[in-house]
Amino acid sequence: MKQSAEYWIRRLHLKKHPEGGYYRESYRSTEFLKASTLPRRYPEKRSFSTAIYFLLKGQDVSRFHRLMSDELWHFHTGSSLTIHIISPKGKYSTIKLGADAEKQHVVQCVIEKNQWYAATVDDTKGFSLVGCTVAPGFDFADFEMGEQNHLLHLCPSMKNLIARLTTRQQSGS
Repeated sequence: MKQSAEYWIRRLHLKKHPEGGYYRESYRSTEFLKASTLPRRYPEKRSFSTAIYFLLKGQDVSRFHRLMSDELWHFHTGSSLTIHIISPKGKYSTIKLGADAEKQHVVQCVIEKNQWYAATVDDTKGFSLVGCTVAPGFDFADFEMGEQNHLLHLCPSMKNLIARLTTRQQSGS
């Protein structure tokens, strides 16, 4: 039996994620790194590592965001997806995360810290279920949503993609 996005959302107890899609934390180390042992960008202690399940339905997108830590993405099931990356210097690149090596998919990849990235499902009638691992562990204080005007200034050649994968800023915000 082929599982649906709704099956995995129920089975894994996923909830809506602020960047888009659905998620649930599946692991958080009970051990911590002291702030004094971490780079200065971390103001407080962090778990050694964290992991989540992350699911995008076919029309869903993970909007541009960045983290202060590296993040590993692991393909689990469903459609391949495209991870869209904009470097701090404005260079655009993509990674195809999926199970078809003949199509140059990778089953695991790293998004380096401070890269702006977003994701889209390649089969808009399907879904993608992945795992994401962050070290030092994820904290929403280390998470920043992409601001459309900033990303357009950084990478103007990707205007249409940036418009699609960011939330328009309200006037006065």
